[in-house]
Amino acid sequence: MYTGVVKMDSMRLDLSGKICPEPFDHFDRLPDSLVLLIFNRIGDVKALGRCGVVSRRFHSLVPQVDNVIVRVDCVISDDDSASSTAISSGSAAADKSRNPVSSLFRFVFSGLFKPLQSLTQLITSSPRRHSLSSNSEDLNFDSDQNTVTHHSPTQVLRNFNEIKLLRIELPSGELGIDEGVLLKWKADFGSTLDNCVILGASSVSQTAKSNEFSDACNVNNDNNGNNTGAENDSGSIPESFYTNGGLKLRVVWTISSLIAASARHYLLQPIIAEHKTLKSLVLTDADGQGVLSMNEEQLEELRVKPLSASSASKRTLVPALNMRLWYAPHLELPNGMVLKGATLVAIRPSEQPKKEVVGSEGNWVVSAFDEPFGTAARMLVKRRTYCLEMNSF
Repeated sequence: MYTGVVKMDSMRLDLSGKICPEPFDHFDRLPDSLVLLIFNRIGDVKALGRCGVVSRRFHSLVPQVDNVIVRVDCVISDDDSASSTAISSGSAAADKSRNPVSSLFRFVFSGLFKPLQSLTQLITSSPRRHSLSSNSEDLNFDSDQNTVTHHSPTQVLRNFNEIKLLRIELPSGELGIDEGVLLKWKADFGSTLDNCVILGASSVSQTAKSNEFSDACNVNNDNNGNNTGAENDSGSIPESFYTNGGLKLRVVWTISSLIAASARHYLLQPIIAEHKTLKSLVLTDADGQGVLSMNEEQLEELRVKPLSASSASKRTLVPALNMRLWYAPHLELPNGMVLKGATLVAIRPSEQPKKEVVGSEGNWVVSAFDEPFGTAARMLVKRRTYCLEMNSF
């Protein structure tokens, strides 16, 4: 009788163990390499920061992530308006005798100076959220949930030791353009500008198939000197392009884009210097306006060859340039999008050997933009080419 009681108790224990087993985290069975693969797919630095407080294991693995995305929530200037005005005024005076487009350059530069100077302190703001601390090499988090913490990408990225692919996204493009105007640029840098491609249009619209022919028959000149008709288009720039401000507007687009690109490049120096493992770096914006990219070879070039900084502002000096320009008063894409005053500009430093913009050597131009704008670039390079030069600034 006693023995039977013992067996019954033993069965009860076994049964309870099967029904309510000891808790076990199956995620712990995953090897570190697989966890890192998951973290690399996450990429976002804020999400990785939250992962870092889940466990000690995650805390030790997050700094090993090699694919990181930093989305900047806001940009705060570290220069007051008085100093900005003084510097831009000095720059305008110095440029007065430099080249024939000096007055235009002063106009563009003074308008861009303040928003570009604000990039000198890229700030990430995360209200009511935990943030990565820059006070130590470990991933630490603020205890006050109601405070707004500010950290620059340079500070945040110090928590990562093996970054290979880095993407930084600004909240918006630096260039203020009118509604309906298209302006996109892509620039490659080493220690200085390698190349830049700019695509612009005075207006963008979507044309229905039903009014294609009526649109093609309308011939009008807009305020920017763009002939909106498509007939008699031999690939030449119409006379109105020069007289009604079309050329001036394109010069403004070109200089503005180059200044924005060189300002972004200047700000990347400390990040590139600290992260020797970097193989690819992209600095873009949420608007898709501009993209600065650097590959492994260009990153190494910047580390061994100091860049030339402009004395006028915190940006990289733009070297003397050779430019090729293509223009179409009316460019209709296969998807029905219509670009009026479509302009493509391909830019390379004068000291570099000239490269073709069509064929195998022309990929740097036609592949600069995603669709449908890549198609627009391919269509434009088939038109008549105009060559220009620009001095260093």
